[in-house]
Parts: sequence; structure tokens; C-alpha cells
Amino acid sequence: MGFKWIFPNFDTASSSSPLFFNSPTITPTVNYKAESIKPYNDTESKTGQVRQMFDSIAPAYDFMNRAMTLGIDRLWRRKAVRMLGKSRPQHILDVATGTGDLALLLHRMLKPAQGIMGIDLSDGMLAVARRKVADAGLSHAIAFETGDCLSLRFADGAFDAVTVAYGVRNFEHLDRGYAEMHRVLAKGGVLCVVELSTPTGRLTRWLYDIYTLHIIPLVGRLVSRDVRAYRYLPESIAAVPQGEDMLNIMRAAGFTRCICHPLTFGTCTIYLATK
Repeated sequence: MGFKWIFPNFDTASSSSPLFFNSPTITPTVNYKAESIKPYNDTESKTGQVRQMFDSIAPAYDFMNRAMTLGIDRLWRRKAVRMLGKSRPQHILDVATGTGDLALLLHRMLKPAQGIMGIDLSDGMLAVARRKVADAGLSHAIAFETGDCLSLRFADGAFDAVTVAYGVRNFEHLDRGYAEMHRVLAKGGVLCVVELSTPTGRLTRWLYDIYTLHIIPLVGRLVSRDVRAYRYLPESIAAVPQGEDMLNIMRAAGFTRCICHPLTFGTCTIYLATK
């Protein structure tokens, strides 16, 4: 079964296709601290700066991910997919798909019959993702396109699951992003968010701060030319809403049965919600 059967006329689809939809403009109602944390400066849009940053670090991204988390990020993704798998989704949208690690894992573990669509702001990251999928022989089941979660071009209820791994803190407007993900989910569909978070234990937090504020930027400076990108990481993690605060944003967007599941001393959290 080819991908073009799953997504008819995917390459030439337009807003007239039932899969696509001209997203309405949604005015954000709350300003969150995470929205003001930007990679490079305070004057340009966060969306544009995030795109620039990930284009810059795309070649080193996977290596840095493994190094920064000591490989535990793979376990976090696997746990999230197992939790999502209980709903048996058949058509999945992976937002902020990056280099495609979660999209590939979703296919391998869940094998959704109607395929996986991954979107990302960064063409550089998507180039890496497409190579991975092609090398795995899965281009028939996983597709990628440049897209912004704040203005999705998919129809209402187009997917029965939406996933975001380590991407919510990069949204320029959290309320609008969650509202759009809610819109494209079918009734009963599940949202699964995996996001880095800050531990609450005193000793754990002390060690975490040393690692994120000093070691990660140092390694980033050695591996990548974009030093600022690896200072933005701990700043954005510290600023993004966490725990109950994140669940309240989900509820405000219309989600129900919102739960959070902290992992590894609270350094990562899985959020699940239902439309």
C-alpha cells in the first residue's frame, strides 16, 4: 500500500483537498514566559528564529541529543509511544518532527494503517528526516512537509493522534498551537506531548542546573558553530509551563482527560490529552 494511496495527490494537494484546510486566525489570549524566550534576539519573531536555529544545528542535532541526554531521550520517546499506543491510532500527525526520530518510532511500534505525517519549521531538519526514512525504506508510510503548528493546513478532525516531542517550548504562541492541534484531531483522538522539564528535588535540581547551564553550552560550542542555540535550550526549558500549568493550557484549548507523567527525576514529562 503506497503513501500516495494513504494521502491522495499528496504532492499536489491544495486547500480544496479534503485533507487540507485554511486554518482560521486564532488570537492568543495569554502571554507565557516561554513565548518571550527566543534563540537570538528580542526583536524578530520567535518562529523565524527557531527555524533559523534548527537549520543551523541540523547536521549535529542527533549527536547532541544523544550526548545531552546520555541516550535517555530514546527511552522517553519509547515510553510515550507505548502510552499513546493504547488508543490504537491509525492516522498520526507528528508536530515539530525534527529529524524524524519519533515518526520512525511511531511507525515501528504502532504501524498506523493510514500513515504518519511529520511537519517542522526547519527544512534543514526535514532533510535529515527524509534521508532517515528513505534509508529505512519507509517513504511509503511516512511523509514530511514544512509547516507551522500555529497554522496547520489540515482539515478539522483529519488525524486520530497528534504527537509533539521536545517542540512545545518552541511555539511562538502556546494557546494557538494547542488550539490548532485540537482542531485537527478527530473526536476521541489523543494528543501526546513529550517535553523537557526541570526537576523539583533540591539536589537533583542543583546537578541539573550545572549540567544544563554549563556543560551543555560547552559541548554545544565544541560541536556546533551556533553557540547561542545551546544556551537557548536550558532557558526555554526553564520558561515553558510544566505539570499542572501545562495541563491547564490543554484544558483551555478544549482537551479532556489531561494527565502528566514525569520521568527521570522530573527532567522530562509526558502529557496525554483527549479531544
